[in-house]
Amino acid sequence: MMSAAMLPGGPSAAAQDSTQDGGASDGTVTVTPLGSHEGEFCQLDRAMIFEDPDGTRILYDAGRTVAGPDDPRLGAIDAVLLSHVHGDHLGDRRIEAVKQGPCTDLEFPVDATPNSNSIDIAMAKGAAFVVGGEMPGFFANKVKALGGDPATVRLVRFGASTTIGGVTVTTVPAVHSNGLSGAFIEGELGEHLSTAGLTAYVGPPEGFVLTFSNGLVVYLSGDTGVTAEQETVVRRQYGAELAVMNIGDTYTTGPTEAAFVVNELVKPKAVIPSHANEPATEGGAVKDGTRTKQFMDAVTVPAHLPLSGRAMRFDGEGTCTAGC
Repeated sequence: MMSAAMLPGGPSAAAQDSTQDGGASDGTVTVTPLGSHEGEFCQLDRAMIFEDPDGTRILYDAGRTVAGPDDPRLGAIDAVLLSHVHGDHLGDRRIEAVKQGPCTDLEFPVDATPNSNSIDIAMAKGAAFVVGGEMPGFFANKVKALGGDPATVRLVRFGASTTIGGVTVTTVPAVHSNGLSGAFIEGELGEHLSTAGLTAYVGPPEGFVLTFSNGLVVYLSGDTGVTAEQETVVRRQYGAELAVMNIGDTYTTGPTEAAFVVNELVKPKAVIPSHANEPATEGGAVKDGTRTKQFMDAVTVPAHLPLSGRAMRFDGEGTCTAGC
């Protein structure tokens, strides 16, 4: 299958078909969380699909909650975005299938190393693999060794952009670590790193800013703390109207810090919490006493729960028109 990454004028044929079947044909951007449990927001949920009105489909941080390339929720994928190489984002393990019931039943039995869930999906879908820092060299070699085209791995560093179908993708700085586990590195080097408890540095991590064909601008924070660029670049330069904000604390902004970013720096029209590192919902409703509830109460804009499998639609101004 040829992807939009190979067709500069538009999305893949399969993506166009998905639009004709009701994807984003009303001119809105569709955001679909892909979590471990249907209809819930669970501990290690990170993955989301963004579908442009033209049918271009972008997977963000596949992690562990996508059941590999054959996950029926994926459909056509034109690009896979990776914020950084930690196993819960790159995908060192994964679910066998989407689960029903409460988030407390959490298992990731499928070992996806040394390839990773993200690489397996990108190669199977013929998708571009978009990363920053020093990551492209490693992943291009990985793709080539697996019989793929290393040119599908795209470098986008801060200040530059690339186009996937009707979507412009740029990266923004994130304050976090970015060490590649030895489990992803074959041979003695990987073994020595694992034995020593060390990782391989592959350059800085990043967040993303996506600009869609209907004018919607979305900030994907990745794992980060508070940064000056959230105001100067994300808000003042790009004018993000929708933010996907990681709120898990310890490894990234906590609920109070993330709310500060939303209320005082980015100032979007709406926000989706992500990476909460907790079983945040029960029966699709946010639970009291959670970081997610604290964050949603603290922000001054509409906050929409990323319930797995529930498609949310956003117009060009960042207003949710359905599914929220």
